[in-house]
Amino acid sequence: MKSVELNSADSLFVFDTGEEVVSALQKLALDRKIEGGSFTALGAFQRAVIAYWNWDTKKYEEIEIDEQVEKLSLLGNVASGEKAEPKVHAHVTLGRRTGDAVGGHLLKGFVRPTIEMVLTRASQRLSRKRDPETKLQLLDLH
Repeated sequence: MKSVELNSADSLFVFDTGEEVVSALQKLALDRKIEGGSFTALGAFQRAVIAYWNWDTKKYEEIEIDEQVEKLSLLGNVASGEKAEPKVHAHVTLGRRTGDAVGGHLLKGFVRPTIEMVLTRASQRLSRKRDPETKLQLLDLH
């Protein structure tokens, strides 16, 4: 991955072929001590795993995308988890060769040929807290 600072809050990251985006972004947030921010990106994946969160079961249902897809949109945020580790929350819309789109919560995405992402650092720490009803770590603005 390559990066450049665009201004005091924004950085541009260009991911390399083969990199897994979610884990690379978590490592980047840990290494650079990013405790809050948002991101948008475009590019393509050679394969991905997305998920649909099922309200009734309170679990993610994984959907394997085992084909080259265009990343039509990727957006999300970075916040500190309950153990102060970075948590990436990302949603993605992927375009298939047929022109059909599929989307959901991004669990894994393997880059091919590139992902171009702008990350904007928040001016304050964002944190997540486990919600007892959903069992998800939701943003806590208290």
